[in-house]
Amino acid sequence: MTGEHQHGLSPFQQSLLDDEPHIELSYLEDDVIHASGAVRIGSSIERIWNILTDYNNLSNTIPKVVRSELLEERGNIKIIDQTGRSGILFIEKSVRIKLNVTEHYPRQLLFSIIEGDFSVYSGSWTFEEGRTPEESFVSWQADVKPAFFAPPFLVSFVQHQDLPVVLRTIKETAERGPYIRQTETSTI
Repeated sequence: MTGEHQHGLSPFQQSLLDDEPHIELSYLEDDVIHASGAVRIGSSIERIWNILTDYNNLSNTIPKVVRSELLEERGNIKIIDQTGRSGILFIEKSVRIKLNVTEHYPRQLLFSIIEGDFSVYSGSWTFEEGRTPEESFVSWQADVKPAFFAPPFLVSFVQHQDLPVVLRTIKETAERGPYIRQTETSTI
């Protein structure tokens, strides 16, 4: 088996067995930051999926999300409006983003900006089952560039600071047990 080691895990998945999020950042052309993170979660993909697709409740479960609203639903395509808040030390900024989210249950959520405070914001959540149905590997990756002035090193610092917090919270929420959607989605 090329690229797989003991227990059928890839080398990357084995690196996540320490239960800590792994984060990588890189600088792309035109001041775009590529950020990615991954974590092993002792929970089913279904439970994690339910947490991340409870769009109207993300502000209660995901740090840095202040408001999240499902605006439109067309099958596996969702339009989400979100406000987030982040910053460095005592300087915080709220950002708004309207996203097109395409759900490919149970493997992937693709997202891209429709409008908002970013000129570039697109990426994905990816879900892989681990050694048992109650072990999952969750990855997030995105290309990000604010529409407002922010030096790339500050954008990468914020991503490096916030992404582990978000991944740890998803891990903790999923590992607590069954997740009950707090809100019902509606079609507008």
